[in-house]
Amino acid sequence: MDVLVVVGTEDVPGQLLERARHIVRIPESRLGPSTVAEVRARIPRDVGVVGPHGSPAALDAATGLHSAGLPVTLYTDGAGGVVPPGVRVLPLSDTGAPMEVSHSLLDLVGDTPLVRLDRVGRDLACHFLAKLEFLNPGGSVKDRPAVAMVEAAERAGLLGPGGTIVEPTSGNTGVGLAIVAARKGYHCVFVMPDKIAAEKIDLLRAYGAEVVVCPTTVAPEHPDSYYSVSDRLAREIPGAYKPNQYQNADNPKAHETSTGPEIWRQTAGRVSHFVAGIGTGGTITGVGRYLKSQNPNVQIVGADPEGSVYSGGSGRPYLVEGIGEDFWPGTYDPTVVDNVLMVSDRDSFLTARRVTREEGILVGGSAGTAVWAGLQIARPLGPDDVVVVLIPDSGRGYLSKLYNDGWMADFGFLRSGGQSVGEVISNKGGDLPPLIHVHPDDSVRDVIAILREFGVSQVPVLKVEPPVVAAEVLGSVHDRDLLEAAFQDPDLLTRPVSEVTGPPLPTIGVGEPVEMAVTRMEKVGAVLVFDAGHPVGILTRSDVLGALVGRSAT
Repeated sequence: MDVLVVVGTEDVPGQLLERARHIVRIPESRLGPSTVAEVRARIPRDVGVVGPHGSPAALDAATGLHSAGLPVTLYTDGAGGVVPPGVRVLPLSDTGAPMEVSHSLLDLVGDTPLVRLDRVGRDLACHFLAKLEFLNPGGSVKDRPAVAMVEAAERAGLLGPGGTIVEPTSGNTGVGLAIVAARKGYHCVFVMPDKIAAEKIDLLRAYGAEVVVCPTTVAPEHPDSYYSVSDRLAREIPGAYKPNQYQNADNPKAHETSTGPEIWRQTAGRVSHFVAGIGTGGTITGVGRYLKSQNPNVQIVGADPEGSVYSGGSGRPYLVEGIGEDFWPGTYDPTVVDNVLMVSDRDSFLTARRVTREEGILVGGSAGTAVWAGLQIARPLGPDDVVVVLIPDSGRGYLSKLYNDGWMADFGFLRSGGQSVGEVISNKGGDLPPLIHVHPDDSVRDVIAILREFGVSQVPVLKVEPPVVAAEVLGSVHDRDLLEAAFQDPDLLTRPVSEVTGPPLPTIGVGEPVEMAVTRMEKVGAVLVFDAGHPVGILTRSDVLGALVGRSAT
């Protein structure tokens, strides 16, 4: 219906409220001309009227609106008077047999199942269980705090009708917020780092959200970081509200009141270890608080990407998505967590693929992180121990990455048959460093000296010292480009090489065949070699020729 007129203050069935495009509330008294004018201004095709049971107020309002020439439907289980001709009457209550149906998708958040991982954990003596959070409506554990944060904001008056939700997110929180916004009629603007899979961005846009993409490699305080950009947008957009999942206490509270109690109930209080990846820290903090309130001996274990601050890293980039941080969020309580394990991208991705192929459960990379950590914790445990690993999302959002053999091979996570790029790299002679490189602040003169010293014609430009990941490779420089630029502008020799940096070299994984490297060298003379997501060396045409000569000699 276009307009629903609610007479009085009694509760109205939610199903009726959801059907109304606009709601007008009036006191239990005679219909006023201002209300008639407000309803008429919307040029409604159908005006619903509902009021207190047994009171004539709703019938009076329906009669008044009908007399004003408006199409009226009265919702009542007993009109309590004579209904004028032309006013349609529909029952307020459903008198049929009760149906198993939820009021809205938001009612389906939570109560996710536990499943045994007996194939992945075939060598374990303990119970090894997975909490399948990807079975939430939005496909991830983030649905829980999304509902909690929005509803808390509504109660506090921070988010009103027609408002806009602005949030920095790696994808899953955005989906949860987008679902809540769709149900409640809010706009959404999500700010994401550029390492996020394209599928996640497309998914958010499918819900009608606006997505702003920011660079991954800048510091959190940088104006272009996705944290800073979200702050600016929240200030600039009228009626905007930023849930701020990294500082919002309703984030861990959602798990303390739902996820934790579910795990306790589902394991009959037998859970001895809980393992989860750490992103905002909300999940592990909230679940940990509840489980320890029931049994202080329950061990809470964090699984963290290599490079993240939680496990002692500096916050350097890594390839696994959705967990790990380069700062300490307010939603993370380290006093709740008993142990944090550092997990490499290789172990995360290969474990995720193993879970999918052995258990038939399509999981994301961060789930692989958690399962790998869970397996390490579970190995020495006995039959009375119960390990619960939280699976935060599905692998459907990562089909172009960790489930794409080409992508995995390019970053050095998979090995092929025959002579590999890695074998050629390891057999290179000479005393050259494994990865000759320069930095963007190095002068052109110094870069030329490095090229001459090591007898190479091109080098990658790295943001920091190795080990680095793909996001920290800023580009490359070639001797021919430097020669041409220096002749045109002799003063260039004293300026930073960032002014003449070209695109990065083509990449290839250590496990890929040499033939593929040759194909990628068609336009340039070298490729950048990756091992488990880290650049480890440069392979040139002359290196390949040397390998061919060596192979023929044997």
